[in-house]
Amino acid sequence: MKEGKPFEISKHQVMEAYRRVKANHGAGGTDGVDFTEFEKDLKNNLYKIWNRMSSGCYFPAAVRGVEIPKKDGKKRLLGIPTISDRVAQMVVRVNFEPQVEPIFCDDSYGYRPNRSALDAVGTARMRCWKMPWVIDLDIKGLFDNIDHELMMKAVRKHTDSKWVTLYIERFLKAPIVMPDGTVQERNAGTPQGGVISPVLANLFMHYAFDWWMKQKQPQNPWERYADDAVIHCRTEKEAKTLLFQLNKRMAECRLELHPDKTKIVYCRSDVNPEHYEHESFDFLGYTFRRRIVKSKHGNFFNSFTPAVSKGASQHLRDSIREIRRNHKTASLEELAERMNPVLRGWMNYFYKYSAGEARNVLNYVNLTLIQWIRCKYKSTGRKHLKSHKLLGRICKEQPDLFYHWQMGLRPSVG
Repeated sequence: MKEGKPFEISKHQVMEAYRRVKANHGAGGTDGVDFTEFEKDLKNNLYKIWNRMSSGCYFPAAVRGVEIPKKDGKKRLLGIPTISDRVAQMVVRVNFEPQVEPIFCDDSYGYRPNRSALDAVGTARMRCWKMPWVIDLDIKGLFDNIDHELMMKAVRKHTDSKWVTLYIERFLKAPIVMPDGTVQERNAGTPQGGVISPVLANLFMHYAFDWWMKQKQPQNPWERYADDAVIHCRTEKEAKTLLFQLNKRMAECRLELHPDKTKIVYCRSDVNPEHYEHESFDFLGYTFRRRIVKSKHGNFFNSFTPAVSKGASQHLRDSIREIRRNHKTASLEELAERMNPVLRGWMNYFYKYSAGEARNVLNYVNLTLIQWIRCKYKSTGRKHLKSHKLLGRICKEQPDLFYHWQMGLRPSVG
């Protein structure tokens, strides 16, 4: 560290932070600088970050607001910091995260090492079999509404580093440039898209929800992934009482449960055959509901199980259709190169539970390939049968071309 610098931040930390940020890719922020532009003067750019951070005079730029569509047709606002700010946030994160990660609860799964969304789905599945009632929890705009005063109180509880608290507070307060060009000051929230936002959101929810549940409601297990959570109850009465208490708890933490999306669900099955207003819920892309399943002995029965949700199914169809439409003149090999990462990620996630329903969705991929062939090869004619036979022959010659073909979901050979 150079003499006279008030904060001990090494150049090595800044370089390692940049490597981690670059590995995550991402677009540029409000300054319009992408990674290619940033690396034209990489050494000097990283030196500036180090010099300003270690001097205490690093001030983040405004965050670029980007709207992305949600499953319900509405839009979610992401905040994209500049590359320099992402590096600075990563420096703070790698120093702060080890202080708080050990205190987080086992049933907090989001953005944490050695825990995944599939782990949360699997745990919820087992607990739904044991406890027939669920509170499907939806926190209204968590990332937009985190109270800065309470957030900083939690931060200071776990670090005495002046520069860590200084920069976290500055990152929280950085204004956001909205899609229409207007600039909004931020008095609450930690926008999704920021490098440090996940750990801050987890810390806030640890005290607002996780620790409170552990202390006040130890008889009710739960799973939480960021702002998506489910709580298991033994009776409807217990669920209603707990939901009332949760509303009060969220208000104390200056948050709010979504009145329309938060609901009590009955896990209906052959073991729990009664009817209730709500008998299904969505959690991390899976829909939990009563389904006919086959036992290991070959018997069929009704169980409360997860399978790919309608929203996740439609998202795959939309992604595949967009690739097909944007690459009408590409070769089939180029099309496979575009589609395979999407198919691989989707199948690896949704084949874990109720794979049969996921396979049904993937039939659409072969249908869209047939449509692509009909447009690409006019000589085959526009009849569905001819295109179908051609795709079957291609599959026979190149069975590993598409990822779902490798997994056995091949078109029939004509």
